[in-house]
Amino acid sequence: MDNENWHWQESGSAWKGVGIYHVTLTIPSREPLLGRLEIPDNDPAKARVERTELGETILDCHRSISKIHPEIQILQYCLMPDHLHSIWYVRRPMENGIRYAVQGFWRAVKKIGRAYSYIRLSGGTIDERDDRFSDGIIDESNYLSSIASAESRDNPLRKRIGGEEYRRLPPIFTEMPFIRPMSHKGQLQTMIRYVQMNPQRLATKRLRPGFFRVQDGIEIAGRTYSGVGNAALLQAEHYAPVHVRRTMVDEAMHGDNKRLRDYMNGCVLAARRGVVMISPFISPQEKQVMEVLLREEHPFIYIADNGFGEYYKPSDGLFGAVADGRVLILSPWEYEDNKPHVTRAECVAMNQMAEEIVGVE
Repeated sequence: MDNENWHWQESGSAWKGVGIYHVTLTIPSREPLLGRLEIPDNDPAKARVERTELGETILDCHRSISKIHPEIQILQYCLMPDHLHSIWYVRRPMENGIRYAVQGFWRAVKKIGRAYSYIRLSGGTIDERDDRFSDGIIDESNYLSSIASAESRDNPLRKRIGGEEYRRLPPIFTEMPFIRPMSHKGQLQTMIRYVQMNPQRLATKRLRPGFFRVQDGIEIAGRTYSGVGNAALLQAEHYAPVHVRRTMVDEAMHGDNKRLRDYMNGCVLAARRGVVMISPFISPQEKQVMEVLLREEHPFIYIADNGFGEYYKPSDGLFGAVADGRVLILSPWEYEDNKPHVTRAECVAMNQMAEEIVGVE
């Protein structure tokens, strides 16, 4: 379907209206119970996830979403060893909203999780020949799926072992899936690519772990940073900041773009001469400079407005450059989950940090 035909989430209409949503289901313990990453020929581009029986059952449950909720179309999904990414397109308003559908999916996978825990704790496998299920209490065609689709009062496993023992079984999926509504066109293609590239990114991190480890305690000009990427870039001979001034933009908006054009071109020319550029790359013009640096494979240092969580991965655009050792990402702040948009004060501070690293007074 052409992008122009998508209905995009309008302000205030999230959760019940037509829109596109990124849904992520995670095993909080991060156990690789859903699949095993395979990297043929040690080539990340060939990486794939071999699904476990539990993973296949979760996908069976995932595929049923559109049958239960015909308003929802699954645009893209990717099962990883410990989580599932899925992009949902709600084609018409839902009576109870997207949260209701996600909660229903979550309840189903928790039942699957408890059944899986029962099988694992009792030392068995998910096998049609398993005599624990030979009495017909559980559908032998697919033990876990039959449990997922059953109402609580009809849950065959609950009937078999009793409600109290059933409730004590670990549900594995203890956190409700994360739901993120998408609000503009650029997000869809970016998110589809992000989902598609998940196995490749994980393979790259495993094959080249050094550049993806968070490095704490990096001291520069009296500040302490954490970093991800190639810290050797801090030993470069020449640095320069990328900081497009507001006056340049204002001049360009009034028809005189020479100073802005010359400055942006100058940044790229400096990088071509081997100068390591440093910036938070905040403004659209600075982002354009960064895109050229990435495209031409020049090294640079990126100042980030948030720290690094336990499972941090650079954004899609930066990921390959970090893997190749061309980028160092620095942040002086602790990681903040669900951090709001960057503030003006933070922008000013990050530009100051870039100048401190360069050594400009």
